Amino acid sequence: MTEGYFKYKSFNVFYRTAGSGTPLILLHGFGEDGEVWQQQVAALSSTAFVITPDFIGSGKSVLSPEDFTAEDIKQLNSLEFQADAIKALLQHLNINQCIMLGHSMGGYITLAFAEKHPDLLKGFGLIHSTSFADSNEKKENRKRGIALMEEHGGFSFLKNTIPNLFTASYKKEYPSEVNGLIEKAKGFQTKSLQCYYQAMINRPDRTTVLKEAKVPVLIVAGEQDIVVPINDSLFQSHQPNTCQINVLKNTAHMGMWEAATVMNGAITTFLKLIEDVKPQ
Repeated sequence: MTEGYFKYKSFNVFYRTAGSGTPLILLHGFGEDGEVWQQQVAALSSTAFVITPDFIGSGKSVLSPEDFTAEDIKQLNSLEFQADAIKALLQHLNINQCIMLGHSMGGYITLAFAEKHPDLLKGFGLIHSTSFADSNEKKENRKRGIALMEEHGGFSFLKNTIPNLFTASYKKEYPSEVNGLIEKAKGFQTKSLQCYYQAMINRPDRTTVLKEAKVPVLIVAGEQDIVVPINDSLFQSHQPNTCQINVLKNTAHMGMWEAATVMNGAITTFLKLIEDVKPQ
């Protein structure tokens, strides 16, 4: 694996690459960084050139207090801004087309990317994610989350929410993995997390992006996911012209860990599907 930084606007953005072959970019979710995909990188780098960036404000793409000017916050409150940063990363790596899969918030950014830059995609996918905008109830919950982070700090918020992403059986069997993710959450700045939440509040419904996709789409859902209801994923799987859907049993919101082998198989099958489908 190699690591590097590139400059986007005033921000330093960190990324990792591994393997060779078709470029496959994996986008992490809220409260994570690119290392959340380690098991997928290990399994897929023999057949793909796997890229795992850290979003601006996450992991090693850390921000300094000086980065939170009014203009910076305006940019960070936009998922489209993060999508454009990913486009800049592809240009930095001299990649003309890629396959892009996004987990949770990373899926929202994938859809923003697919809407703005469809010609750069050979296929894309939502991993425990949705094309729907937040409901009014969800928006209010996020606003309460922003307020809680303001009062108690971002780490306190993540410490309480991260366990809810896993099934009870996984937490019981692998407590060190869950605790490790919580421990990493100490590296997040509260303001970054608040900006992510505001960006998710601001995002529009992008179901049309699925309907109009001219490339294959992957949707992976967790049978026990309380963040993204499985019925939403099933509905959305009928929107694209070509779609592969995988429902992970005994899995909540973190199938990359909870069902890594099945997840890796689903992605491998999707990569083969893309090879077999002629562009529209």
